[in-house]
Amino acid sequence: MSSDAHPMRRSTDRTPGPAPPTVSLVLTVRPDGRDPGPTLDRLLDQLPETVRDVVLIGGPPGRRAVRDGLTVRTLGAWDFTRGDIPHAGLLAADGDLIVVMNADGSMSPYEIPHFLHYLASGYDFVKGSRFIAGGAVADYPLSRRLGHRALLRVARRLYGQQLTDLWYGFCAFRRGFVDLLDLREDGVELGAELVAHALHYGLRVAEVPSRELPRRHGPSHPRTVRDGARILGTLLDERPRNALSRLAHGSFRRARGSADASPVDETPPRS
Repeated sequence: MSSDAHPMRRSTDRTPGPAPPTVSLVLTVRPDGRDPGPTLDRLLDQLPETVRDVVLIGGPPGRRAVRDGLTVRTLGAWDFTRGDIPHAGLLAADGDLIVVMNADGSMSPYEIPHFLHYLASGYDFVKGSRFIAGGAVADYPLSRRLGHRALLRVARRLYGQQLTDLWYGFCAFRRGFVDLLDLREDGVELGAELVAHALHYGLRVAEVPSRELPRRHGPSHPRTVRDGARILGTLLDERPRNALSRLAHGSFRRARGSADASPVDETPPRS
């Protein structure tokens, strides 16, 4: 006898649905010489109940007091040469859904349910935008704004997508796409790299309004020219018609890595 036909079940009773997806949050704490503890504690206190796992990169040592049911794991110090959020941080997240944000106080945890709603609605990759209705930005220098507009025009021409915010790092996606997104520790801003790879592989991308608040901790804006050049290179390298050459380049890179790891090679590994 099926559960629906059980004699103790009324016809109006709802059958239990599938378990809700688990959610992991990946956070990066950038050092600026001050104690990030108060800002981090405030952020953790504001997390929605759906978030049960936090992967912290660059946070202060010691166990943090958090609510019941929330696990906080620290991976180690933040290294600028490895990018905003190292690939290891995403690989360590064990939730069905992964949310990525900065721990500097500029991104609000109260917006996380909005991102998860769009994932539940069938989108593969959801990113925040400061430049659509409902979004806002507190501090955005003119040089960085002009550079963003130029890169946005390039991205639209290369990918045919009408995105409004290219390198904002507040985003969410399914854990199954971590390997597909093929992140690299090259120091580039993670937001732009994630978006470029998501577009490259044809993921369904949604933008949701997000308000960037004043930073409470961490350095201010990165160097615009350097980051702009790296993001432009990422956009050009990931454009769709480069699929075959990109796969070949990846095979060559893996083969070279294997050669570098050979015991007979005394050349120090390249960073």
